[in-house]
Amino acid sequence: MSTENEGTPVPADPAAPSAPPVPPTPATAPTGETAPQASPQASPQTSPQAGPEAAPHAAPQADEPTVVQAPVPAAEAPRTAPAPAEAPQTAPAPHPAAEPVTAAAPAGGWPPPPPAVPAWGAPQQPVPAAPGASRRRNGGLVAAVLVAALVAGGIGGGIGYWAAERGDNGFSSTTVSSGQAPASFKRDPGTVAAVAAKALPSVVTIQAKSGGSQEGEGGTGTGFVYDQEGHIVTNNHVVASAADGGTLSVTFSDGKTYDAEVVGRAEGYDVAVLKLKDAPKGLTPLPLGDSDKVAVGDSTIAIGAPFGLSNTVTTGIVSAKNRPVASGDGSGGSNSYMSALQTDASINPGNSGGPLLDASGAVIGINSAIQSTSGGFGQSQAGSIGLGFAIPVNQAKNVAQQLIKTGKPVYPVIGATVNMQEKGEGATIASQGSGGTASVTPDGPAAKAGLKAGDVITGFDDHPIDSGPTLISEIWTHKPGDSVKITYERDGKTATATVVLGERTGDS
Repeated sequence: MSTENEGTPVPADPAAPSAPPVPPTPATAPTGETAPQASPQASPQTSPQAGPEAAPHAAPQADEPTVVQAPVPAAEAPRTAPAPAEAPQTAPAPHPAAEPVTAAAPAGGWPPPPPAVPAWGAPQQPVPAAPGASRRRNGGLVAAVLVAALVAGGIGGGIGYWAAERGDNGFSSTTVSSGQAPASFKRDPGTVAAVAAKALPSVVTIQAKSGGSQEGEGGTGTGFVYDQEGHIVTNNHVVASAADGGTLSVTFSDGKTYDAEVVGRAEGYDVAVLKLKDAPKGLTPLPLGDSDKVAVGDSTIAIGAPFGLSNTVTTGIVSAKNRPVASGDGSGGSNSYMSALQTDASINPGNSGGPLLDASGAVIGINSAIQSTSGGFGQSQAGSIGLGFAIPVNQAKNVAQQLIKTGKPVYPVIGATVNMQEKGEGATIASQGSGGTASVTPDGPAAKAGLKAGDVITGFDDHPIDSGPTLISEIWTHKPGDSVKITYERDGKTATATVVLGERTGDS
């Protein structure tokens, strides 16, 4: 069908009734099927498709539906009913044999309704428009919109009803509410949460307050239960301010606080042991691991009180082993040296003295120092940048046992004074010792091994040595009486010697 003249109004018939059009529904075709073709004798109207042989005056049968014909564009209108655009508003009367027309299409406006579809093969005639068609056309549009809205609402309601009925038939939502969570949820052994839950009751926060003229000043650190007698292991620098006339208190993870006192301190190792004055029963010591068997990449868990935030748990890995670290600037006699475990677990001021655990929950080190962007080792208000250092627990255990036994630390020595400032070429034996004394102690371990002033020690028990602090940190991983091989250079030549380590008691 051509659409060139759509929208051209057909002259209306003033005598036509004003009922809205009723779409034809062939009675002989079920819904969804095509109506069978009707014979020309059974169709009441002439169809353009029927041809000139159709019978325009045949009366409709009783069982055939009345066909309501929509406006036909002028280009396809039957020759017997021309409808020029300028024709007067009159229309030829309907054929006397046809059924009365119940409605006509609107006379104008946009869009025009689609033509009614007659029964297959039925003749078709133009239907004159009735007066007032424009108003009915607008009303028809409103009715169509309302019908569409009602149909859409009906679809939505039908879907809701279908979903509700599906739910009633045993289908339930896949959303799991909190009330459906398993009541007996347990974390697997070895997870960080499980390790932390087991270790936290044995980790304490230490408050140290100084005495004397600076009474009340102090700091916060961490420690852990060493035995059931109430001994607590921590760093020396955590309790140093309260060692002479100050006060110490220890708070457990359950909030209970106990007074404590210093049993012994080792400045060089940066290890101290406290004793609870009224230790509760049922203390659970943390298990001690073997720091010599730790591998780079092993998981680590640090527990402490960074910036006073007690019971903080952080995780990381062992980043490196045997890091030579000095807790200060490396020039003072009270500095501590360690061949440390390096970890990227977050360690901050307040973590000092706390345990560094492996994945099984065993202590492998005591958190002691950090490298910060301020440029120095040790605890400072600068935060963690992922470079933390812990005293290996094998060394800390030996020191703790010695402090509990005698109250004083014992250090292994080689009996020689080395330069603490130079770095990169080894540890050079100084020309003289402190106070003008000999740099190599007469009849000491180094003297017995044949070492002299000016020798540059480059290896200690197969570990490379690049400075004086590195040499000391390696020496202090051993015990007095251990035999070690030393590699050194003298006059450009490399030589080796075996040194039996001596001992020194107490801090000087």
